[in-house]
Amino acid sequence: MNKVLNLLGIARRAGKLVMGTDSIIKVLPSKKIKLIFIAKDASLATIDKIDKKAYFYQVPVVNKFTTEELSKALGVGSIKIVGIADDGFAKSMKEEIERGDLYEG
Repeated sequence: MNKVLNLLGIARRAGKLVMGTDSIIKVLPSKKIKLIFIAKDASLATIDKIDKKAYFYQVPVVNKFTTEELSKALGVGSIKIVGIADDGFAKSMKEEIERGDLYEG
């Protein structure tokens, strides 16, 4: 399984995620969200809304995964937007993405 998706699952169990568009938009001004994942199959309106807010608050956005991949990693049904609210998890995920090691083996 994907290393970044594994980290997402661990972050969820650690209580370091904010899930859902409305929740993320509400938390963004507090600067607690360090990285945002948007499903690449989310609606254009949702992607546009989150991209603009994330740009304004200078939060990086990743859209490399589908709704199915995010939902499976998190053990929830049909999740399209996930915010990482922890510096350590966000840093590790960014490093994996930059390294290009999205898939094990």
